[in-house]
Amino acid sequence: METRRLDQSFDRYEELLALILTSFAYMDGRIDPPSSAHALTVESLRRKSNDEIGFVIAVGRELLGCVFVKPEPDCLYIGKLAIDPAHQGKGLGLRLLAAAEETAGHFGLPVLRLQTRIELTENHATFAAWGFVETSRSAHPGFMRPTSIEMRKLLWT
Repeated sequence: METRRLDQSFDRYEELLALILTSFAYMDGRIDPPSSAHALTVESLRRKSNDEIGFVIAVGRELLGCVFVKPEPDCLYIGKLAIDPAHQGKGLGLRLLAAAEETAGHFGLPVLRLQTRIELTENHATFAAWGFVETSRSAHPGFMRPTSIEMRKLLWT
């Protein structure tokens, strides 16, 4: 099993898109508005890998998980954390989180930040078990109620 940073040699964006969509499929019909994963395309993933830092976990040619991270002024933002449903619960999310923590250290950023949807209580519990705490709630444009929870993990002070 290999955790690999995406670079210019990565050319498996169709498979990466399929991984993300499969991983996020359980949200369909549960969250409103629908996941932004539905707006992803092969080309937008290519751009995302140029604009952000991406990691994949693979066994041989099989992609099992991914995450994209982006340095912000005071933290490292974690997005599109996706694990193939057949491989969830096996520590792959923690492996990707370790890559994010290492990246944060490289940039001198003491905090990881992510957002999760209000309805996905199982994600809240997983992220809390990984050391994240809720810091705020926000609403997507056009919504009067909170739709997302921001969570942060302090890596050092």
